[in-house]
Amino acid sequence: MYYPFSWFRSLSRLAVILAGAAAVGGYLDALFETLALVTLMLLGWHYWQLYRLHRWLWHSKKMTPPRTRGVWEHIYEGVYYLQRRNRNKRKELGALVKRFREGSEALPDAAVVVDAASCIVWCNRLARIELGLRWPDDAGRRIDNLIRHPEFIEFFHQGHFDHPIAITSPTNMEKILEYRMMPYGEQHILLVARDITRISQLEDMRKDFVANVSHELRTPLTVLNGYLEMFAGGTQSMPDEFVRKAFTEMSEQSVRMQSLVEQLLVLSRIEASSERIYEKMVDVPAQMQTIESEAQTLNKEKGHQIEFHIDPNVKVFGVETELRSAFSNLIFNAVHYTPNGGHIRVDWRLEQGQARFSVTDNGEGIAERHLARLTERFYRVDKARSRKTGGSGLGLAIVKHVLSHHNSKLEISSEVGKGSCFSFRFSPELTVVSSEEAQR
Repeated sequence: MYYPFSWFRSLSRLAVILAGAAAVGGYLDALFETLALVTLMLLGWHYWQLYRLHRWLWHSKKMTPPRTRGVWEHIYEGVYYLQRRNRNKRKELGALVKRFREGSEALPDAAVVVDAASCIVWCNRLARIELGLRWPDDAGRRIDNLIRHPEFIEFFHQGHFDHPIAITSPTNMEKILEYRMMPYGEQHILLVARDITRISQLEDMRKDFVANVSHELRTPLTVLNGYLEMFAGGTQSMPDEFVRKAFTEMSEQSVRMQSLVEQLLVLSRIEASSERIYEKMVDVPAQMQTIESEAQTLNKEKGHQIEFHIDPNVKVFGVETELRSAFSNLIFNAVHYTPNGGHIRVDWRLEQGQARFSVTDNGEGIAERHLARLTERFYRVDKARSRKTGGSGLGLAIVKHVLSHHNSKLEISSEVGKGSCFSFRFSPELTVVSSEEAQR
């Protein structure tokens, strides 16, 4: 049984031992020899306990201390208590470090800890992916020897970390990373790198969009302002033919500007649309009848041969106004951009359980280098021809966003000199087939 340590009890035991030795020595008439022998025995016993303590601390695999009595029992228990307390603290610290690392691994950004000598202390998984670091191989290596972009090195050594910098990723030149550095602790630096590629692309798109809108509106406004300035002094001295031409051009430019604004509003409305595509069924064949009539009216000057092959039993779930915009944009584009007397075929049919729409023409075709960018806002293959035909460069962008809302995408195939085909499909979940078609 363990008792609390008592110096009085320990000294009392020593006094009893020495008194007993003195009594035995006096009885044997060898007091000095008996006390010396008992003292040597006590000293030997203490050295033996020191040896056992050394063995237990440095060589024994047992956690529990050796069994003994007296003051050494309390020494062993004290050491064992300290070891147990330190072990618990190490477990708590280990659990804390583990949680910290798990949290750091879950960060959406690359994180690197750098010491005062610019050497890597630790990095998370995203840092190994985005920055190309290797862990633990790169532990202790200088960060500026591993990320060798000149702008990063200059930023790192300047020590002014008030603002982040954006440079390309060391592992992928197509990615843009934003680097932030935050000093903390004892001359340590936390480096955080975030992928801002998408943000940079959106910013570039915004700049291009603003520039393109300004450019597109500047031409009709310049025409209108020019004629209005001329009319400011009165029209009496101007020939009637010139006045009629001026009013005709102003009217055309005004219509063009109004069309551009309306298409921008349509595109904005589609992008912000929150309508659910599964709620309403769209009668596509009925829509095609209306669009066919409009296309034939638009086709009077062009003289195209337009064929509509519409399956009356195939309908879809979706947003009616958006789908009409997508269908009409593709059909009217074919009418506008196919040379006079061309052939245009419009198909709406069931194909492998999916509703498929396609517009095929035998026009001039589009070079392959343009195909990937056709759905960008204001992107046009031939700007001069597009302005002549009244194009705004927004039609295919509208189609793209409509199809994205309906979980579809525009497929474009074209060959220069032979024509083009624009098509898209609706998933079986959105496709509705009447009983007559289903029985075929």
